[in-house]
Amino acid sequence: MQVSHNRRPSQAAITIQWVPGPASEECFDRETEGMRRHAGVQRRVDAARTVSEIPRPLVDDVILVDDHSKDRTVELARELGLFTIRHDENRGYGGNQKTCYQAALDRHADIIVMVHPDYQYTPKLLSRSRELRSLGLYDIALGSRILGGRALSGGMPLYKYVANRLLTFAENVLIGEKLSEYHTGYRAFSRRVLETLPLEENDDDFVFDNQMLVQAVAFGFKIAEVTCPTLYLEDASSINSGGA
Repeated sequence: MQVSHNRRPSQAAITIQWVPGPASEECFDRETEGMRRHAGVQRRVDAARTVSEIPRPLVDDVILVDDHSKDRTVELARELGLFTIRHDENRGYGGNQKTCYQAALDRHADIIVMVHPDYQYTPKLLSRSRELRSLGLYDIALGSRILGGRALSGGMPLYKYVANRLLTFAENVLIGEKLSEYHTGYRAFSRRVLETLPLEENDDDFVFDNQMLVQAVAFGFKIAEVTCPTLYLEDASSINSGGA
């Protein structure tokens, strides 16, 4: 379902952020041992699986931002027909998202969905998060690994689960919210949210996610959560290594 904004159909963009980890950086070095090479290849396979599950009829644009990785991510993204941006230097997890969101705004998106490319989060949920936003019910929709109670059975390591619960409890107490988690890699925003929040003031590292949600609450934006299946793979991206 599409609604009109400024007398034109709403435009939806999905942004994919690629933050290189050690396996990604070394996977095409011929001197590298086989295990590392396999891990890097697996990361590209996971990204391709993520892209393949994007429901294209619902999406007008797919944007991938590569944070100066040393593998063939950019080449693969362009082969898949994605609008691709590559940083000339590593800007960090938060810096990568800043580029993602600005690119989506520049390309006239009204609904922007950010997803990590490690196949932990299936893009098949895009229709639900987009509908919450397009119907005007909420300004932000988060894919929660905690709702539904299947995070651990989906492979989330126990230490990450415990850290997630403790951090989420503390953050809810501090800002007076009742979110099930703050560390998801699946987020949908209205254009107005991204135009309003002072994202450039935020950190360029992993705390960016938390800062963004705190800002959203401070500005009075309404946040919804959607149950998101969890799938942790052995060679998954290191995107979440800085948090839960």
